Amino acid sequence: MSDERQPSAASVPSFSSQVLENVLEIVLQFITSPRDRNACSLVCRCWNRTESLSRQHLSVGNLYSVNPTRAVTRFPYMQSLTLKGLPRSAGFWSVPLGWGRFTAWAKVLVAGLCAETVKKLVLKRITVSNSDLELIGRGLPNFCDLTLICCNGFGTPGLGSFVENCKQLRVLDLIKCHVDDNDERALVDWISKFPETHNCLESLSFECVPYDVNINSLKSLIARSPNLRRLRVNPHISIGQLCHLLLWAPQLTHLGTGVLFTHGNENQEIEVKDVEAVFGSMKELIYLSWLSEIKLELLPAILLVCAQLTTLNMSRIVILAEQLNLVIRHCYNLQIFWALDTIGDEGLKAVATTCKDLWELRVLPLDHRKESEGSVSDQGLIYISKGCRKLRSIVYFCQLMTNVAIKAISVNCPDLTVFRLYIMDHHRPDYSTGDPMDEGFGAIVKNCKKLGCLAVSGFLTNRAFELFGKYGKTIQTLSIAVGGNSDLAWKHVLEGCQNLKKLEIRNSPFGDVDLLAGVGHFYNMRFVWLDSCRITVRGCREVARRLPNMVVETIEDPFGHILDDDEPVEKLCMYRSLAGVRDDAPEFVEIL
Repeated sequence: MSDERQPSAASVPSFSSQVLENVLEIVLQFITSPRDRNACSLVCRCWNRTESLSRQHLSVGNLYSVNPTRAVTRFPYMQSLTLKGLPRSAGFWSVPLGWGRFTAWAKVLVAGLCAETVKKLVLKRITVSNSDLELIGRGLPNFCDLTLICCNGFGTPGLGSFVENCKQLRVLDLIKCHVDDNDERALVDWISKFPETHNCLESLSFECVPYDVNINSLKSLIARSPNLRRLRVNPHISIGQLCHLLLWAPQLTHLGTGVLFTHGNENQEIEVKDVEAVFGSMKELIYLSWLSEIKLELLPAILLVCAQLTTLNMSRIVILAEQLNLVIRHCYNLQIFWALDTIGDEGLKAVATTCKDLWELRVLPLDHRKESEGSVSDQGLIYISKGCRKLRSIVYFCQLMTNVAIKAISVNCPDLTVFRLYIMDHHRPDYSTGDPMDEGFGAIVKNCKKLGCLAVSGFLTNRAFELFGKYGKTIQTLSIAVGGNSDLAWKHVLEGCQNLKKLEIRNSPFGDVDLLAGVGHFYNMRFVWLDSCRITVRGCREVARRLPNMVVETIEDPFGHILDDDEPVEKLCMYRSLAGVRDDAPEFVEIL
């Protein structure tokens, strides 16, 4: 008799089970929502296995929340992966570069079964090294789509190696990244590293690369890329060079310009004529951004495409209301608008008058200091509330605000899902009445039933937090720059906001008592981020002891300083993790 073990009947799926799995796999192809797919995976083991083997897109909200090997093993046929690092607000709060590293994920992706299937990566607020880029380019044979948002750690050598080895690259988007070659003698002409046979590029964005590029190599790349739809260049590309590039790409839908003004040694008349000809030929352009001042003589060329634009990004240039009016009055199909606060209330009035279909507005500060004199106020927000009633997302930096203006937004724009209002002086009350900002922000959470992200600042009392807890049932991200007048404020939030996933608190009386009181709620959150609060090392250690599956990290300056239990903690990061404590923490991070 053979000693080989025969499979038991119980281990062999029945015919009906196999049919069920095949049918289920077909059905799951039509379910794309991550939340819905997660729910399917919890039905039973059969559904879990089928969902794992059929999932093509994986999104991880914190790259340290799960072990990379475990993720790749569970989803061996995924085609795209999105990884996020620190929460968005950490960038505003001066966290040193290098908190989260991509290296472990890169190694696992290349070594795993999914190496043959992974085609797309989206990385946000993560440190990506030159070696990581080279590894991805060499180790993923079918890879074709890389987007890096607010990432750091790499330079032109990494970019050069990546584009040279990634033969099927269709998308390379570098957005707000910190690209730095420590030794400029090591600069690499990365654009020329694209193979001469490469002709499948669809999107190229390098606005954040602070170095000159080889204009001839770039022109050749664009000329042999008939499917190129998105191009965003850096400020080293002059208007004359841009015109020559765009002659080869009239099919662009998205354009980020470099320098939109004429140099003194260039023929201004020819430049203006060339710009008009180029923009006049771009019939499909719907996105436009530029990185520098635009001369008035070039405005007629820009106006040729205004009517077809759905997105206009002016957040990198200083433009006044008078200049904005010349452009915005032609942008009646605009849906997304970003600008600096230099446009003033009158500029926002012009936007409200023309852009009736606007659904996203960002007004960013030219000067982040609290003593700066901002150019927008509550009046600009009132204009927007009356004219742009389809708004779903607002990011607004200002110096002066009133409860009346915020209430107007809540009433006129009830479909808001994102409301982030930053009063530069975080403790400033309603400047017209001297009252706390409680009623205004309370109206937002009460009237905007779809609100998922809320960022607040200004003078707030416990009343505001009581309203957040009572009405903020849909809030998933809450960012607070100040906070209440007693411990009761946080009790309202932690007990009332039941769907809270990310909590970010700065400059608040939030202390050890509040921290320990929240122990029962932190497990349900992806991130808890505290900055300049009143917590101590002792309180943080106690939370770490009570919550063994939560990673508790302190971020301190100066680096390497060991804190005593009674010392205050400058920055605290807590996150839920199935992988346990990480082994790549930088020097400025202490894991408790």
